[in-house]
Amino acid sequence: MKKAIEKEIKGIVKDILADYENERAIDKIEPFGQPDKDVIIDMLHKLIKIVYPGYSRNKSYRIYNVEHHLSILIEDVMYNLNKQIMIALRYSKKYEDVSEDERSDAAEQIAIAFFKKIPGIREYIETDLQAAFDGDPAAYYEEEIILSYPGLFAITVNRLAHELFQMGVPLIPRIMTEYAHSETGIDIHPGATIGKYFFIDHGTGIVVGETTEIGDNVKVYQGVTLGALSTRGGQSLHGTKRHPKIEDNVTIYSGASILGGETVIGKGSVIGGNAFITASIAPGTIVSIKNHELRMSRKDGEAFRESEKEKIPGQDDSWFYMI
Repeated sequence: MKKAIEKEIKGIVKDILADYENERAIDKIEPFGQPDKDVIIDMLHKLIKIVYPGYSRNKSYRIYNVEHHLSILIEDVMYNLNKQIMIALRYSKKYEDVSEDERSDAAEQIAIAFFKKIPGIREYIETDLQAAFDGDPAAYYEEEIILSYPGLFAITVNRLAHELFQMGVPLIPRIMTEYAHSETGIDIHPGATIGKYFFIDHGTGIVVGETTEIGDNVKVYQGVTLGALSTRGGQSLHGTKRHPKIEDNVTIYSGASILGGETVIGKGSVIGGNAFITASIAPGTIVSIKNHELRMSRKDGEAFRESEKEKIPGQDDSWFYMI
């Protein structure tokens, strides 16, 4: 019986190894030829510690000098980021035919430039934190938002990843934002441009496409999609403006979909829940969807009298509510 199993295993191994010889994308066997996802996620967690230095602890050792600890953390991330960028640059047309030394020099310069941008990134994140605290009556402390709000986590990751994306780093920014997506349910492409004081409330199910432009003081609720009108063109659409522009001081309530590269939501507009928008909206516009008629009856089948009916939210076109 044992020999029979061993024979089957040998046959299975032989078949699988032979299957790798088809030269498909999934057949590539280069474990050191692409960035290490685990290393990138570890770097991301350390970068978040650098962004919020007072909100994490290292359980491995005691810290007497916080500045010394942060210095070690920064150097550790710098070393690993430099190494991962060098690997990722093999996927860039700009660097695919250059020498290893040239790619190494380029990776080093990108890593240095990225770390120089961290104070500016933190400046934006501070505004996001303020927007979350000012905009959410359920928030009691700013610390509560930093430690627990998925929206701020997703925005923080995006702001870090966006800088690397802007510098032309392949793969790594998307790995970072997809990790945030898996952790929070919030899917923001690292290519999206986002202004100051951005607030995501609740967050689950939000999608923000690659070429989306978001201005300052924008507030977005759960289930919102800022997407492309159509992706049937596939790779032929690469590099085109496919996603909407959201101007300053816009609020978008839950379940709304705003689609298309030519769609602009004007300053100060309010987009009600479940709205489906594929054309531009003038500044200062309130968009709402009239609810389906609600019918109420007693369990015995008898209809309510008019005096017993309560006002049903959403029956007035000019009124809508949020969770």
